[in-house]
Amino acid sequence: MSKFFTLAKPQDLSVGFRDFFDTIGLTGGGLVTKGVAAVVAVIAVKLLISAANDEPKTGLRKGMAGVGVLFVAIVLALYGNDLFATIGDGKQS
Repeated sequence: MSKFFTLAKPQDLSVGFRDFFDTIGLTGGGLVTKGVAAVVAVIAVKLLISAANDEPKTGLRKGMAGVGVLFVAIVLALYGNDLFATIGDGKQS
């Protein structure tokens, strides 16, 4: 006597990527924002890793730059959609 439980409603993804990104809540602009934030975070991690191999003065400079860039990446990942939503499409209303 088994009962089936529906965990989620079925999704029709026949149109392609647009349907998929709508189901996970990302638009094309949101996906680009997350991608840019990921690239910036990779650059920050590279700065932090390379800071360990330098002499103290340049290592401190690279380390602080890495922390700052990582902060920018986090802010961009969290609030990027809101920040870029203020940019209009160029049309006057």
